[in-house]
Amino acid sequence: MIEETETIEEFLTRRSAEVEEAVRKAAAAEILPRFRRLADHEVDEKSGPHDLVTDADRLAELQLTEALGALLPGSVVVGEEAVHADPATYDALQGDTPVWIVDPVDGTRQFVHGDDGFCTLVALAHRGTVLASWTYAAARDRFATAIRGRGAFLDGERLFAGPPAPGRDLVVATSHPDYITDEEIRVLRTLRTDGFAPRDCGSAGLEYLAVARGELDAVAFSWEAAWDHAAGLLLVEEAGGAHLTLSGEPFRVTGGNALPFTAARDTATARRVAGVLRTAA
Repeated sequence: MIEETETIEEFLTRRSAEVEEAVRKAAAAEILPRFRRLADHEVDEKSGPHDLVTDADRLAELQLTEALGALLPGSVVVGEEAVHADPATYDALQGDTPVWIVDPVDGTRQFVHGDDGFCTLVALAHRGTVLASWTYAAARDRFATAIRGRGAFLDGERLFAGPPAPGRDLVVATSHPDYITDEEIRVLRTLRTDGFAPRDCGSAGLEYLAVARGELDAVAFSWEAAWDHAAGLLLVEEAGGAHLTLSGEPFRVTGGNALPFTAARDTATARRVAGVLRTAA
């Protein structure tokens, strides 16, 4: 547990590996046993037919909430399923207490359909700053981590996004049209122009990882839910990338962002994508 005189940064030095182990254990206990084995009664709709939740989501989040709270006493957890049950839980992001931001199954639709393109996302934030992140693609057994100022890693290897190759279209993953409004679709469609190759996104966490690896040039998203973005944004930053909202400022996990926003493999690409989006906003 964190000691009274220990900073969060010191805690991360000592205990980051234990956070990773907690994520692996939750996936092993509650997610992987249900992958491609979900029964009908283990899947429910939340806001509609495209907004799904499973027993894996609920139970993995409960296990992570207990484990992460024990690792860092005095911290709180803002998890996707807990916020769905009690929206006031989200307010903890505005406070002074360390906050674990948890998405137990990012890419639930893929998970439900037996696609391995899902992951578990955990980030630790304090006073609005994301300090560390853990991204676990359990079905692929790939684990990405980042600590602010210390780099981003995938399975222990340092990630460097690097600039896009000159002279080719920028590949940008955008908010999936099933989840957004007609107006948001209209704005994102401005990327259907010369020099860009937009496509619908899958799991946000895995798209951020692709940016951090230099496999994807950018993402452009139109929603703010911290559990979808916190872990991935830090990965991108620590791999040398950047993120910008339409106001020209970095994305804030506490909310109030000018949307849509972009995260890209370098600053120049982020500015280019944001500039195109700004023309339609």
